[in-house]
Amino acid sequence: MKRKRRFFIPLWMVLALSACGNKIEPGNTLPEGGESIKTATAEVRINQEPFYYEAVATINAHTVGTLSAKIMGTVQAVHVEEGDRVEAGDLLVTLDPRTVTSQLDQAEAALREAKRAEASAASSGDAAAAAAKLASTTYQRYRQLLQENSVSRQEFDEVESRFQQAKAVLAQAQAMKEAARSRVQQAGASVEQATLASRDARVLAPYKGRVVAKIVNVGNLASPGTPLLTLEQEGGFTADLVLPERHIQAVHVGMPVKVRVPSLGKIDVSGEIGRIVPAADAQSRSFEVKVTMPENSELKSGMFARVFIPLGGTGILSVPRTAVVDQGQLTGVFIVDDNHVARFRLIRTGKNLVDQVEVISGLKQGQRYVIQAPVTLQDGMKVEEMP
Repeated sequence: MKRKRRFFIPLWMVLALSACGNKIEPGNTLPEGGESIKTATAEVRINQEPFYYEAVATINAHTVGTLSAKIMGTVQAVHVEEGDRVEAGDLLVTLDPRTVTSQLDQAEAALREAKRAEASAASSGDAAAAAAKLASTTYQRYRQLLQENSVSRQEFDEVESRFQQAKAVLAQAQAMKEAARSRVQQAGASVEQATLASRDARVLAPYKGRVVAKIVNVGNLASPGTPLLTLEQEGGFTADLVLPERHIQAVHVGMPVKVRVPSLGKIDVSGEIGRIVPAADAQSRSFEVKVTMPENSELKSGMFARVFIPLGGTGILSVPRTAVVDQGQLTGVFIVDDNHVARFRLIRTGKNLVDQVEVISGLKQGQRYVIQAPVTLQDGMKVEEMP
C-alpha cells in the first residue's frame, strides 16, 4: 500500500542552505543526523512483462437459435416465458392444427383412390395379357395352316390383325398400370408430408437451453418462417471481439487469454480463443474472434467484457507497490546509497502491473531501494539492511 507523508522545510532553512552554497539534489533532503532504521531492501531490476492488447468484447451464448413456424395457423398456446429453462423435446408453442389436419385427410383420401385405380389397372392388365396370349397362339397356328394351304389368305390376315390389336391393348394396359403405381407413390408422399405438417403444429425444443425472447403471443397468425421464440443452448458462452489485422498473426486457435467482465467483479478469468473468422472486414480491416469462456452460471448474453490478448514481451523497470511513497503531491521511493543512507527519490510512474508499478523515470537498474518503507523512515536516516 502507498503511504502518504507530509514534511515541510522552513523557508529560513532553505535560504540558509542556499547561502552556504549547499546543493540539494531533486527529491533529496540533507541528512538529519545519525538515526538508523532496520528494513528490507532490494535491487532495481528490469523485468520482462508481456504486452497485452485490450479488446472490447460482448458475451454471447455459444449456440443461439430462433425457432420459426413451418405451417400457417393461429397460435393457440405459448407454454414458456422469457428466462424459462427447457429440456430437449419440451413443448414450447402450439399452433392451430385444423388446416394441416384437413390437408392430411385429403391426402389420405387421394391415396385410397390411387390404390383403387392401381388395382383396377392391374386387373385390366391381366385381362389384356391373357387376350394377347390367346391371340399369339391363334396367330402361330394360322401361320402354319397358311403354309400348308389349309386356310385362305384373308382368314390369316384377320387373325394377324386381331393379334396386333391384342399386343397394343396389352401395352396400353401396362402403361396404365405403371401410371397408377406412380399416382400411388405421389399420394403416399403427400400423406407423409401432411403427417409431418400436422406434427409441426407442436413446436418442440431442439436442445436443452433457456428462452431469451418470446416473439409471438396467443392469437397471433403464424405463417411459414414467422419467428416464434429465441432459445440459447446451455453449455458455454463466448466473448466476441474484433481484432485489428496488424495483430492477427500473433493469435491462434487454442491460445489462452485473460477475460474480465466488470459487472461480475474485477477478477480476470482464463479464456481460450475458440474461433477466428478467416476473412477480414473490408471496412474496418479487422477480424472477428470468438473466445471460449469457462463455465459460469452468472454470465448472460449481451454483457460487456474486456479481453487481454498477449502479443509479446517488453522489458520494463518496476518496483513493488509497497515501495512507492506519496508525500503530498510528490511520488517517490527511498533508495539506499553506498553509505547505507536512505534518500527520498522522486519517480514518475506508468501503468500498474498487478502488484508492481512501472517506473518511467527516477530510478536506474542496480540501485537499491526500500521494499516497504516504515512510517518512521525519513530522508537521511541510516539503513540497516535486513537479510
